[in-house]
This record gives sequence, structure tokens and C-alpha cells, in this order.
Amino acid sequence: MKDKAGWLVAAAAMTMGAAAPGTATGDPAQPLSMDVQGLRSGKGNLLICVTRAAAHFPDCRDDPDGRHFTVPVTRAAIELGRMAPGNYAIAIIHDENGNGKLDTFAGIPREGVGFSRNPAIRFGAPSFKSAQFQMMNAAVKQDIKLKYFL
Repeated sequence: MKDKAGWLVAAAAMTMGAAAPGTATGDPAQPLSMDVQGLRSGKGNLLICVTRAAAHFPDCRDDPDGRHFTVPVTRAAIELGRMAPGNYAIAIIHDENGNGKLDTFAGIPREGVGFSRNPAIRFGAPSFKSAQFQMMNAAVKQDIKLKYFL
């Protein structure tokens, strides 16, 4: 009888190990991806910042937990990895000349910029609050429209 109980415990443990990815380990992180819309050219790179900290938005500078990506311009979905639950915001620069920064003229961006949730862009970058979205128990995909001023 003890052997049957041991096998039942072992079988139950193996069944729990076959659960959906992330659930058996207790990992609540979910995939985040984005589509970029409104590209005016296929030149250069996309500079992407993903942050949970309003103080580090929109450039993620000095954000130890922020994620920075430089990817060739693409019209395909961009995978940004698995994110723990919480509030996040994304900022994008279309670095057309590939110099690794946002070029401006008299403070006006010469290259395209975009933000999660597509908030209105007036004078300066939008607030973290207007661009934030929530990661919970499901994958999230942000459709971000780039805006060009010059």
C-alpha cells in the first residue's frame, strides 16, 4: 500500500510539472510585443525604451530596471520579452541616420517618435501616466504610431 501512495505522489508531481509555461515555476511574467506604424522610411534603427519608472520616462537613462533595444527598422511585430506584472510605458525613436540619438532642430524632433497608448504629443514628451499600460495575466501587444514633426 505504501508503494501505491508513493507512485500517486510521484504521478501528481509529474502532472504539475506539465502545466503551462510560467505557471509551474510561479513565474507571472507575460510576453510583451509591439507593432510600429507610420514609418516614413525603412532607413536606420528603432531605439526603444521600456520602463516601469516615471522618473526614467521617456529615455530610460540611468534606469537599472529599464529595457533598451536598438533594432533595425521593421514593419513586423517586435518581441520585447517577458515582463513581470505592473505598469509600463514604451518610448520609440526612429533613428533614421543611425547615430544612436534623437536629432532635433530648435527642440523639435527631426526623427519620428512614438509612445505606448499613442497619447497626444504637444510640447515635449507625454507623461508616463498617459503612456502607461498594465501587464497582468496575459500577453500584451502595443500598436504604436510614430509621429514626425519636420
